[in-house]
Amino acid sequence: MTDSPASGSQAAADIAELSYEEARDELVRVVTDLEQGAATLEQSLALWERGEALAKRCEEWLLGARARLDAARAAADDAS
Repeated sequence: MTDSPASGSQAAADIAELSYEEARDELVRVVTDLEQGAATLEQSLALWERGEALAKRCEEWLLGARARLDAARAAADDAS
């Protein structure tokens, strides 16, 4: 594989810095690239791995948003 463990760690750190919208948009691009089928096997695997990491980041954002909404609802219920 062309990626070293250090570059894989850097990619994970880069993904951790993305906003929800940035991660979602890049995930859409990754899926589009994979669907075109023009990538080599190695490139496809790298795209798939990045796509998995991006999907995980999106899920983290969504879970965080849900927790914030639940907390706001609980606070509103307590206030009424």
